[in-house]
Amino acid sequence: MQVLDEMIAIFADMGFGLAEGPDIETDFHNFTALNFPPKHPAREMHDTFWLPEDATGERKLLRTHTSPVQVRVMQQGQNGKLPAWIAQGQAPPIRVIVPGRVYRSDSDATHTPMFHQMEGLVIDRAIHMGHLKWTLDAFTRRFFETDAVVTRFRPHHFPFTEPSCEMDVQCDRSGGSIKIGEGKDWLEILGGGMVHPKVLANCGLDPDEWQGFAFGLGIDRLGALKYGMPDLRDMFASDTRWLEHWGFSAFQAPNPATGLS
Repeated sequence: MQVLDEMIAIFADMGFGLAEGPDIETDFHNFTALNFPPKHPAREMHDTFWLPEDATGERKLLRTHTSPVQVRVMQQGQNGKLPAWIAQGQAPPIRVIVPGRVYRSDSDATHTPMFHQMEGLVIDRAIHMGHLKWTLDAFTRRFFETDAVVTRFRPHHFPFTEPSCEMDVQCDRSGGSIKIGEGKDWLEILGGGMVHPKVLANCGLDPDEWQGFAFGLGIDRLGALKYGMPDLRDMFASDTRWLEHWGFSAFQAPNPATGLS
């Protein structure tokens, strides 16, 4: 909760509203509308928790990312019926972040079957990759609380963005720990790109009129990097000694004015 509050405070200061969506999703919202081909590997059981067929024969699933909320926001926005919980009150333009639980069939020191993700979405006219880079650079510097953070974009592929990228931060891996803002190593921390024209069209928006960017990051993973936590599974072990060790308090309210950590 501490790490999530830090992130929300940073993005709220940049004018982002807050959006939410259901944990149990349809195939359309989780895959099809986001330009996943029918035989994409992410649809298979080793990645996705599918639920039994309902009375209509439809199989829903535990969402594998927070991107389905992008679809819901854009669909409602193109009808001029954005929910009250979105701060902007109109769409497009859209500027929202989407925090929430996501689920994948994966478990080790850096992966858990349930984890927390944050999605960002901006839809407007004349949006380009420069806006995405500035947003992520500003977020990274403020989250890690140092102006020494150096980032780089690498080409990547996501079905729902084009062009797509992964963002690395410069770091130091010596001494058995990762130090952000120094050293000569690189570490990937999130992905993003320009919203694919097919996704815009699937959500009822004209890609010749509107464009935008989206990004996604792991809340647990960035928190582990910032505070030096070695194993993500400890976050879900229900051990109060873990909270006491890291010093997180329910009474702390991180914000850019008084400080984050």
